[in-house]
Formats: sequence, C-alpha cells, structure tokens
Amino acid sequence: MVNTLHLSDSSISQLIPVPALNDNYIWMVCKGQHAVVIDPGVAAPVQAILDQHSLTLDAILLTHHHGDHVGGVTALQQRNGGVVYGPATETLPVCDIRVTEGDTVSLPNVGLHLQVIDIPGHTAGHVAYHGTLDGNPPLVFCGDTLFAAGCGRLFEGTPEQMTASLAKLAALPLDTLICCAHEYTLANLRWAMQVEPDNTALQKQWLSASQLRANHQPTLPTTLTTELATNPFLRTTAAPVVAAATAYAARPLDSSVAVFASLREWKNNFK
Repeated sequence: MVNTLHLSDSSISQLIPVPALNDNYIWMVCKGQHAVVIDPGVAAPVQAILDQHSLTLDAILLTHHHGDHVGGVTALQQRNGGVVYGPATETLPVCDIRVTEGDTVSLPNVGLHLQVIDIPGHTAGHVAYHGTLDGNPPLVFCGDTLFAAGCGRLFEGTPEQMTASLAKLAALPLDTLICCAHEYTLANLRWAMQVEPDNTALQKQWLSASQLRANHQPTLPTTLTTELATNPFLRTTAAPVVAAATAYAARPLDSSVAVFASLREWKNNFK
C-alpha cells in the first residue's frame, strides 16, 4: 500500500491511516520528505514508512496517555527526532510541548495548521487537534473520544464531561474529517442499529462500511455529517434515541447527560 502513495510528490499532503496492534490506526500526514505522526502506539509500522521513503519526522502529536497511543513515541523520537506535543495534564513517556485548549500547532512542512481542544471523558486530560490540511476539508484527530458510530469508554471522566466534549466536536464544521484511532466501526454500527433500527442513514452506513472491511480497507476517516446522522452518542436529543435509551434504563431520563449515560452503559454491555 505504501508504495502507491507517491510520498515524494512535494505538492501533495497525504493523510494516511497506518494499521497497528489489533485495531488501532496511527495517523500520518506526509508531504514531500516530511511527516507528522499522531498517536503512535507502536513504532515499527511508522518507522518502516519513514525508512522506505526517507522521510523526516517533524513532529508527533499525542491525544492522551494510553499505551496503545503512546507506546511507540520514545523509540520514534530517539531514532528520528521530531517535536512531541501532548496534553498538558497527562503523564506521557515523552513530551516537549504541553498543549491545552486554545493552543495552536502549526506544521507547515506537511500543511497542517491545528487548534487544540480539551475533550476530557475517556481520560482526564484528553485533547483533540482540529484544523486544516493544505486547504482541504477540515479534520480532527480525536483519539478515543469520538468513533464512527461510537465514543470512548469513560475510564477517568464523567458522563457530564464526555457529553460536553462530544458537543465541542459536534460543533465543528459539518465536512470535518473525523480521524479517530480505532477500527471499531462495524461493531459500533451493530449496536447503533439496535438503538435506531429505523434509521436509514445507519443502514446505508452499515452497507458501506461492511464493503470496505470486506475489501480490507479502513472505514475511516468518517465525517461529522455522517456521525450526526448515525452516531447515537451525538444524537442524545433525537426522539428515537431518547426513547431507546429510556427503555434500556427502565426509568425516565431528564437530560441529554442522562440519555448519554444510559447509552454508554448499554454499549458497555453490548455483545
């Protein structure tokens, strides 16, 4: 796959999901002889691309501290250099520049211009990086907060925090590419269709994602437009989602946070 990317074309910025571990994607942005890496859980697949195409690693961006997102950062920096950016309040293996909401990260060699958004919930200090890539549709590297048809588990945060974090992401431009870090799409869609069995957008997304996976292709990035139409965690005010979450909870739900909490418990227990 890498051989077909024509990474030596200095005029084109390329967004590449690199499969890693069981179901992770390490995102790479490459332009000319430069590269930026987001959430390298392991070093080997990234290093292989850097070596094969003689790329300079300008920077590594980290969204949160979990090992499947930071496990390769030390080895990559030791071998290649590159500035490591990461969330201000989390314990990381290495971090040169600590970032928090409102900070900017400009990486002109690859055409990335990003703003940092605080999105706690999955972890206490989780951040996202939102911006543009050489004038193409906007994108967001959101780690484990927002997935295609899903969201991250609440390991360190509260339903209130995650609801607020998802609302920040939902307020981004509708054409934003959602660059999340796991290939969970089919499992999430199976659950989402239990929540909204009559949602035709979900049914179409299931067919599309199933075909991609049958062809060993990633389902990501998704778009915010797609997620607003199909992701129950972004649809906590939609009547069918409220009704399904209420039925699952077997009690009245008086807020979007309560609906979210019911959905999160349901997804946690879904097989």
